[in-house]
Amino acid sequence: MLVAAAKIDAGDTAWVLAAAALVLFMTPGLAFFYGGMVRGKNVLGMLMQNVFCMGLVSVLWAFFVFSLAFGKDHGGVIGGFDLVGLKGLFSGTIPGLQALTIPALAFVAFQMMFAIITPALITGATADRMRFGGWVLFLALWSILVYAPVAHWVFAPTGWLFKRGALDFAGGTVVHINAGIAALAVVLVLGRRQGWPREAMPPHNLPFTLLGMGILWFGWFGFNAGSALAANRTAVQAFMNTHMAAAAAMLGWLVVERIKDGKATTLGAASGAVAGLVAITPCSGYVGGTSPIWIGFIAGVVCFLAIQLKFRIGYDDSLDVVGVHLVGGVIGSLLLGLFADVKVNSAGRNGAFFGGGAHLLGEQFIAVFSVLAFTFAVSWVLAKVVDATVGLRVTRDEELEGLDLTQHAEAAYSFGELGSIGRI
Repeated sequence: MLVAAAKIDAGDTAWVLAAAALVLFMTPGLAFFYGGMVRGKNVLGMLMQNVFCMGLVSVLWAFFVFSLAFGKDHGGVIGGFDLVGLKGLFSGTIPGLQALTIPALAFVAFQMMFAIITPALITGATADRMRFGGWVLFLALWSILVYAPVAHWVFAPTGWLFKRGALDFAGGTVVHINAGIAALAVVLVLGRRQGWPREAMPPHNLPFTLLGMGILWFGWFGFNAGSALAANRTAVQAFMNTHMAAAAAMLGWLVVERIKDGKATTLGAASGAVAGLVAITPCSGYVGGTSPIWIGFIAGVVCFLAIQLKFRIGYDDSLDVVGVHLVGGVIGSLLLGLFADVKVNSAGRNGAFFGGGAHLLGEQFIAVFSVLAFTFAVSWVLAKVVDATVGLRVTRDEELEGLDLTQHAEAAYSFGELGSIGRI
């Protein structure tokens, strides 16, 4: 039975609603970030896969995915069906979250934006070769069978990882590790692009990618600072931490890129900033001082090195989702076990560098490993099921022609009177 909400604070409500809008804006930002990195014949395919998440995931969220993530607990593993259709939430509260100073529906809206962008991250790894119909089915199944339970484990007060004491302020495990390891599972089923790695497949529009990075950086203030769920000191700290980590990670990435390749690139600047934003996500409300700078710089360096692994191991992660989101999410989640400071947030715990010993770091390891194992296994099975039913990958001829025409009967760029398509 839902109980009536206590005090509703107008300022907190306004901030969380604004933050939810910022997080939603990140999804088209991600579409531009990814869209600029693919070849010109696939840019609409990439934009469509991202934007479509805003439609399908939103409807599923309202019907029952929110209930599975935050409804009445079942063994700390999954929520129930008590909140199906968002019933009772207009004037009620959410189990375990009765102390919120925002209306329950504001929390629903904010969390919905996380559920939208998380699977959208996967599309960067599968770029240039996934069937749109296969993506639709995989997206629906993954949102229900993977995102909902992981969100319950970590974000719901009754989830088993939450109760153990693992910390994740804004989604290092739920969003980035979750999407990153799922991306790896899917590309192992999907296979390599035609010609990879022999043929060069450079970005067709780096200004799009820089624009997308800017939108992501802007929206990430809502992503992290909004996760305070109030307009308070924690939100301010998360806001500042978000910016400093992104800035430091850009520098870290460019330093190693300059040393290794002899040039500092615009793509490197964009990728480095995103790596820092990923790594600070779980830490943003629990660290302070110069900690976000160190976390960001480490993430920039390590994520740059991590993207080289695909060439050594042989998996085709088209736009480096594994190297940036999976590795960045793991870095941030584990470094939180070192840098967390209860003076910043009394709801957290001290990390090893602030007198807390190894306990929090151990809990972070458990959370990271649990999400890695569960999400990889279920995502791999789902990809296999989709491939065996509606099909996961386009044909060779469709891939060579491009996803824009073969999947959507549209072209992003037309030149000349006959509307010929630039094969960029």
